[in-house]
Amino acid sequence: MKKILFSSIVLLSTSFIFQLKAQAQKIDSCDFFETVVNNHDQLFQLSCIPSAVEMVLKYYKVVDLDFYDLQNKWKNKNDGSFRDFDNKELYGITFSQKFVLPRDASFPIDSLFQTIEKELRSKKKVIISLPADKGWHMFVICKQTPDGDFVSYSKLGSHTLILRNTKEIVKKSNGTEIMTYSIRP
Repeated sequence: MKKILFSSIVLLSTSFIFQLKAQAQKIDSCDFFETVVNNHDQLFQLSCIPSAVEMVLKYYKVVDLDFYDLQNKWKNKNDGSFRDFDNKELYGITFSQKFVLPRDASFPIDSLFQTIEKELRSKKKVIISLPADKGWHMFVICKQTPDGDFVSYSKLGSHTLILRNTKEIVKKSNGTEIMTYSIRP
């Protein structure tokens, strides 16, 4: 009887361990950027710029997932822009503002899209400003779809926003600014 009980316990615990390992492997195969986004919040109504920067920092694991120092400092700053992070190094990552140009018919949209594609091919993300209800909201472009469009993520509070038609939005806006970054070796 003891032998049967011991065998049953070994079988059950082995099955349980394999199930845990299978679940862990499933989680590990997820895109880490989606994990970052899903565990991130935009804390203030006007803190989307530092929120996007924090998502990039979290993606590179230079800060913890509970890092909100940039947003807490920014709060609802209403005169902020990418300029606040231009050429600023944070935790070994230097951010750069690009395409600070009038949004009109002469905006070099093809050049903007080529720059984004180059960054994505380099396995980097791109922070982009896109029109929202009463102004602009910041998104992080994380990948390009098979049909060539960009997938962009953002947060509104704890709500995750996902856009799959980023190029169309940029074209309708006659261009936009982006932020790229370099990583210190």
